[in-house]
Amino acid sequence: MGSVTIPIGPQHPALKEPANFSITVAGERILYTSSRLGYKHRGMEKACEERTYIQDMYLLERICGICSHSHSTAFIQCVEEIAGLTPPPRALYIRTLFGELERIHSHLLWLGVAGHEVGFDTLLMYSWRDREVVMDLLALLSGNRVNYGINTIGGVRRDITDEQIIKALHDVDILEERTKYYIDIATTEQSFIGRLAGVGYISHGDAVRLQAVGPTGRGSNVPHDMRASDPYAAYGEMDFKVITDNHCDVYGRAVVRLLELLESCKIIRQVLREIPDGPVTVKAPRKIPAGEAVSRVEAPRGEDVHYVKGNGSDKPERVRVRASTMANIQAVNKMMENNYLADVPIIIAAIDPCFSCTDRCIEVIGSEHKEFGLKALRQHGTDWYRENRGIDFTELTKKLQRRRGER
Repeated sequence: MGSVTIPIGPQHPALKEPANFSITVAGERILYTSSRLGYKHRGMEKACEERTYIQDMYLLERICGICSHSHSTAFIQCVEEIAGLTPPPRALYIRTLFGELERIHSHLLWLGVAGHEVGFDTLLMYSWRDREVVMDLLALLSGNRVNYGINTIGGVRRDITDEQIIKALHDVDILEERTKYYIDIATTEQSFIGRLAGVGYISHGDAVRLQAVGPTGRGSNVPHDMRASDPYAAYGEMDFKVITDNHCDVYGRAVVRLLELLESCKIIRQVLREIPDGPVTVKAPRKIPAGEAVSRVEAPRGEDVHYVKGNGSDKPERVRVRASTMANIQAVNKMMENNYLADVPIIIAAIDPCFSCTDRCIEVIGSEHKEFGLKALRQHGTDWYRENRGIDFTELTKKLQRRRGER
């Protein structure tokens, strides 16, 4: 039987963000896959160089709405290390609280998406209904359901009250009860198990070789979790288990996320019951000393890495972000092998991709790297299309100039 290559994306009904997968199949069986990113570059790293550290903190939160606190925490930890700041213990506990609430939010969202991708829309409706509980709690504690804005250099912006702690403990009981229901479904519903088991297989060795992180790696029995491997915030004082599974497929990744929900509830209870008294921030300088730092946090999707270089001013000289999807996308091509074409949506969804977090833009001309300003980049695009696509913008440019002159 001959092979044929089928493009999926960058615009596709099963993918909510733009990415391109070229899938070579023989019949319905996938032989191999290549992936291409870069359709949604927002220039955030470059934008950070033109803004102050405080402005960058809010900008980087918007890398991803689901992992906003993770990105903010990774960036802030870099800045605090360069500046020699030690946040108060109460602030570190509050950062941990938001990190775990965000993880619950993300995993429930993923569970609904996974259910939708395999035709189990009842699971989507149930899990997204329960997701409202954690989002309302985040709004109560921070003022926002998404992009919480809780972090600041040297601590957190808002304290939590005793009344909020009581409400949070009550909501966590609800979330834990619902999680146990979802675990029961995942372990007893044969149609759900049959649809995910054996799909998107990647062995433990391949997961290590391709550096899969988060539930994607832990679903192949890779016990890598930054909360335990390199504790930050208050995780070093928390008692929890690193969840792994040895199914090495989409089902294993689902099991990891569901069991992690229970661990998140456990961590949140410890935080709320043991949070120390005291201030929630220390005074930070407007200008950060020259220096550089790397910070790693365990985002819901996996290890999130930030690099910050300061030059002694109130703006960073360089900011670099390696989001979790960038690490996991390498494993997707391997997961696709020997699966059916109909499995593609759930295999991609199983890494919980965020291509807005991942996309970068590099222009290499010859052997030299060339840096563009906005005006030069626009001109380069015009020249490139004229040369490679035969599109002449001369008349359009003249019309635009005439219109501006008339105004």
